[in-house]
Amino acid sequence: MPAADGKLRLGLFVQGVGHHLSAWEHPSVDPADLFRLEHYQRIAQTAERAKFDMIFFADNVGLLAGLHPLAERTALVYHFEPLTLLGALIPATERIGLVATVSSTYLAPYHAARKFASLDNLSGGRAGWNLVTSGTDAEARNFGLHEQLGHAQRYDRAAEYVEVVRKLWDSFADDAILLDQQAQRFFDTSKVRPVAHQGRYFEVAGPAQWARSVQGHPVLVQAGSSADGQALAAATADVVFTAQQLRPDAIAFAQGLKDQAEAHGRRRDDLLVMPGITAYVAPTEAEARERYEELQELVDPKVGVGLLSAMIGWDLSGADLDGPLPEAPRTEGWQSRQQLFADIARADNLSVRQLVGRITAARGHWVVVGSATQVADQIEDWFRAGAADGFNVLPPTFPGGLEDFADLVIPELQRRGLFRTEYEGRTLRDHLGLARPTVQRAPGAQPLTATG
Repeated sequence: MPAADGKLRLGLFVQGVGHHLSAWEHPSVDPADLFRLEHYQRIAQTAERAKFDMIFFADNVGLLAGLHPLAERTALVYHFEPLTLLGALIPATERIGLVATVSSTYLAPYHAARKFASLDNLSGGRAGWNLVTSGTDAEARNFGLHEQLGHAQRYDRAAEYVEVVRKLWDSFADDAILLDQQAQRFFDTSKVRPVAHQGRYFEVAGPAQWARSVQGHPVLVQAGSSADGQALAAATADVVFTAQQLRPDAIAFAQGLKDQAEAHGRRRDDLLVMPGITAYVAPTEAEARERYEELQELVDPKVGVGLLSAMIGWDLSGADLDGPLPEAPRTEGWQSRQQLFADIARADNLSVRQLVGRITAARGHWVVVGSATQVADQIEDWFRAGAADGFNVLPPTFPGGLEDFADLVIPELQRRGLFRTEYEGRTLRDHLGLARPTVQRAPGAQPLTATG
């Protein structure tokens, strides 16, 4: 059950100098690249040369190293604010989509609406917003809170947040801007509507102070796989990033989410599901396996425990590495990832040490090791089975891991007719096969002239 046009979607998840926990220690990597704009420009240009749909930057708004005393030995932290970084990448690229993470918990919806509309207009229609609700107390404490909001409340609030943002994006009609010098009319006030939103969490007057963006609405991406996250995504998202380890689970997740979208009156193809994949690829399987093992051998298991602690939200520094994953109550943090790791450990009877070995390569995402043909075989299998509309690619190292995928796997996918050889359109919605939303007006909304 591939996508409507039969083409695979591919996003590139950009993470510093690589997604492997020890990427920054590998001799092929210069860890100082973390701080260089030229590094990110080169990554974006390589991805565009390979015709990726989009590049994607994750984010959080708190340093998570405090969950484990050895976490300071990892480079998996977010140094640059992603919208600022994407703005700097606009002139270095022409077609590739630009997706940034912004939390609905810690930024007013007016700000989010304006920032993404600006990015969309400045880039010619290439912007996407990865909506998260944030999942740690460390983040909450940076915004005057002692602890994060409850999981269910964060998602309930996020649903209203999206509603407000979309009202702001729609407050200017597509043809509201006139630029009529002779008549001295910059815009048509009859085609601008205040938002006048009054809800449980937000009161926003509106209207926006910007023209409607090129895509109408920048592409809305979400990554929550909990029940609350799925409910929000089914109602509002264009794209869902997810972590899936097994093909049957991926099929159940993707098709179940599309079922929920249909229940909201949406078409199944209106929602694209893109699991994460880390590919260790080389001309031969033996060489690919050697690259994988090189990185795994760099991992100190105790540092890996720090990563695991940060992702499940409770400190495992005192745990027996050769014992089972301890039982712990579910926290208010990243519940889907907590459940994923617990399921992996139970299904394969893994010790803490063995579980750490599984997650250091890709933090719970699907790991594939092999030649270009072997990697493409597995990608095609998931795609044709309805387990994915495409994939969010997490290279183990930058730039080398990305170049391996771009030079080996992409041509193989193109040879099979699964992936584009040229961009067909100019906007991110064009790349993804998503319709441009029409302006939606709230019932009874009056034009700007009627309210003074």
